[in-house]
Amino acid sequence: QVHLVESGGGLVQPGDSLRLSCYASASLFSYTNMAWYRQAPGKQRELVAAINTAGTTTYADSTQGRFFISRDNAKRTVYLQINNLKSEDTARYYCNIHAAAQWDWGQGTQVTVSS
Repeated sequence: QVHLVESGGGLVQPGDSLRLSCYASASLFSYTNMAWYRQAPGKQRELVAAINTAGTTTYADSTQGRFFISRDNAKRTVYLQINNLKSEDTARYYCNIHAAAQWDWGQGTQVTVSS
């Protein structure tokens, strides 16, 4: 069973930046396409960014240009750098495998953007 541990969230002001981290206990992490998702209150979980095993990244239209996903295979960790945070970025952020069949979700990390 793979365990996912997200961290790095917090209460920030509009325009601030954050770097989220997600550790995955998967021994085959380096062979796994990974992604970040978020879920705002009352909304469905949505994909915000993905990175494949070659390091190629893709982003949701709403996050393009402000969100940057990266990975460190040696640390089994995927990162999400979020710049110029906006109130609409307020959500709980999760990482998971980028595939139809996903691992059990971690607890996520809360990002709250408020002035």
